[in-house]
Amino acid sequence: MSKQTCRTTRRRFLQGAAATTAAFTIIPRHCLGGASAPSDKLRIAGIGVGGRGAGDINDVAGEAIIALCDVDEGRAKGTFEKFPDARRYKDYRVMLDKEEGNIDAVVIGAPDHVHAPAAMMAIRKKKHVYCEKPLTHTIYEARALTQAAKEYGVVTQMGNQGHAGEGIRLTYEFIKDGAIGTVREVHGWSDRPIWPQGIERPTDRPPVPKTLDWNLWLGPSPERPYHPAYVPFNWRGWLDWGTGAMGDMAVHNLDPAFFCLGLGSPDWVEAEVDNRYKETWPQWQILTYHFPATDKHPELIMKWFDGGKKPPRPAELEEGRNLGSNGIIFLGDKGTVMCGSHAGAPVLIP
Repeated sequence: MSKQTCRTTRRRFLQGAAATTAAFTIIPRHCLGGASAPSDKLRIAGIGVGGRGAGDINDVAGEAIIALCDVDEGRAKGTFEKFPDARRYKDYRVMLDKEEGNIDAVVIGAPDHVHAPAAMMAIRKKKHVYCEKPLTHTIYEARALTQAAKEYGVVTQMGNQGHAGEGIRLTYEFIKDGAIGTVREVHGWSDRPIWPQGIERPTDRPPVPKTLDWNLWLGPSPERPYHPAYVPFNWRGWLDWGTGAMGDMAVHNLDPAFFCLGLGSPDWVEAEVDNRYKETWPQWQILTYHFPATDKHPELIMKWFDGGKKPPRPAELEEGRNLGSNGIIFLGDKGTVMCGSHAGAPVLIP
């Protein structure tokens, strides 16, 4: 294969999800110095292929889907049927061991608490990884994966689909061209959670569905009895497995702030919540991040609102224009930029 083809493939990888909601590509082995493959198709395995993971696998259906893993045969039924030649597994550890020599990359669409252990095992086997957001369940896990990816020299990508769109780049141009002056405050928000939070753990013990391997679903998390209050969707609100509204949507809606302003780490954070809960994330929260001045930006405040809370309406916002259910606002000395969810449809205000 020519060098030009390899360069094109690298560009395709960096484009990420520009073409579709979650499409992605990973550099083939022969462009990274590996043996030439019999075709240009990547050999992919999927972990968590019902729900969101089904969309991720469908977006790479043009590649070679070698193996699929899901702990719930019923939820993954549609994906299994779409790829009848793919070998099926319930335990991703078994799949990665057995398919190690047959795959180039892994797509992870399982719940948050499984992201880090599944990605780490794949990386240590020198498999490229696409992992849905949020990347991990804890900050420590994210740091460990970052180090492992560097150590093993693999290509990685997180499912932050808006980052590959045109909206975030237009926002960047607005800010860097000085259209709103110096940005000193940023507000991001989401209508999430759209699942229960701030509730007590259920005490009844319904039977586990026949299609679900509950022990494998729990993975590295604490042992809990099965309950439909957790799966297939509402695990997002529970501390054991999810990251709440912020982990679900701030990764999208605050991403433009980090990308456009070059933000590093805050030096202090303040949290306002409706209450503290032992088992779940709060019903709503307002988080304030303070970023000290650097050579990239002045002292800056960033706020996050969820659970029905929203930032103050900018005085310059035209009558009849709503903030929307999700978005971000950059407040500058000379004006304001407002984006929708995933940095979509940025507009200058006024």
